[in-house]
Amino acid sequence: MKRALYPGSFDPITNGHLDVIYRAAELFEEIVVAVAVNDSKCPLFSAQERAELVYQSLHKGIHPVRVLILEGLLAEFAWKNQIQVVIRGLRAVSDFEFEFQMALMNRHLCPKLETVFLTPQEDYTYLSSRLVKEVALLGGDVSRFVSAAVATRLKKIYAQRK
Repeated sequence: MKRALYPGSFDPITNGHLDVIYRAAELFEEIVVAVAVNDSKCPLFSAQERAELVYQSLHKGIHPVRVLILEGLLAEFAWKNQIQVVIRGLRAVSDFEFEFQMALMNRHLCPKLETVFLTPQEDYTYLSSRLVKEVALLGGDVSRFVSAAVATRLKKIYAQRK
């Protein structure tokens, strides 16, 4: 069974991330969405909250998609979970250099781990979690960019901060 890992901070998950998950689900028998713990990014949501938002944002009925929290090295996580493929989304050429370096390092750490790059729908190529948070912080409507669960949670968080 070919299992794929889609790692990210997902702070928060956007419709662009979801598009990549749905595309990957067409190619692999199981997708593991791995919510990465990376405190250097100063996340708005805890890892547990981000995992819950990912789960709530997924369309019901999508074939096996699991949501797990990733702490430590991605290559080690993939090996422990018997995952052969890492999925990465590429929005623009500017994403490629970093993603290429990560793919090579992961291959060095785990030689049987392959990285597959998927591009999101054109409507999502400009979309990032950072931009979504900024729009929400400034009182803008983010409902076109994220699931209803994420939009509601962002609105609540930023209302509490005012």
